[in-house]
Amino acid sequence: MPFDRYGVLSGTLHGHHRDQPDDQGRWFHVNLEVDAPGGRYHCAVDVDSHKSAVGVRWKTFTLDAAALEPAVTLPPGYHELDRQPMSGALDYLRHPALVDRSGVLFERRPPSWLRELLELFGSRPWHAGSNTDAATALEGILAPGQRILVFGEPFGPGSHGDIGMHNIHQNQGDPAGSQWWPENGIWQDGATITHRPDGRYDVFLNKFSSQAGQTDGEGHPLT
Repeated sequence: MPFDRYGVLSGTLHGHHRDQPDDQGRWFHVNLEVDAPGGRYHCAVDVDSHKSAVGVRWKTFTLDAAALEPAVTLPPGYHELDRQPMSGALDYLRHPALVDRSGVLFERRPPSWLRELLELFGSRPWHAGSNTDAATALEGILAPGQRILVFGEPFGPGSHGDIGMHNIHQNQGDPAGSQWWPENGIWQDGATITHRPDGRYDVFLNKFSSQAGQTDGEGHPLT
């Protein structure tokens, strides 16, 4: 079944740091510290594990504010979102501002000449690489003091009083038999979005190579 809760945190980026690599195959994160009226939130953005066989995919691009309404008009704080198109929820495969307009999702990085051609026609292909590559791409849109929107599943307060957001990535298309299959759902995808000085928004989307690029009405892969 989909997540019990899904929403967006609107706040101010205090800072960010990467997980320290280890030899245990644990998921690698870029950790965001976001200030909002409820306190300082810890937001863990998955960018894969250096020991995992499941590769990470990501893309970054810029949108006008109107493309992200009504989420960008919400005041600071955490806001629950209905899993439907008009609420401000995100869906990588259905939201008109996020869908790859070429209709093709690349599982390998295309050559430079093809990337230039795709950009000319408005396509935003997925990039493939290491956790370090993905972390570097995300960090490129982060600056302390800027407004930030983090979409995903809320957690906390924990035993130490910590609150935050996780599952900040695509949350549909996981294959049958995987531990994440039960959490598949539409209009509940995570993302990191930051406000630019020119008034537009930088968007970082991330998913894993095991996740399908087409899903049914329940978020399960189409066969």
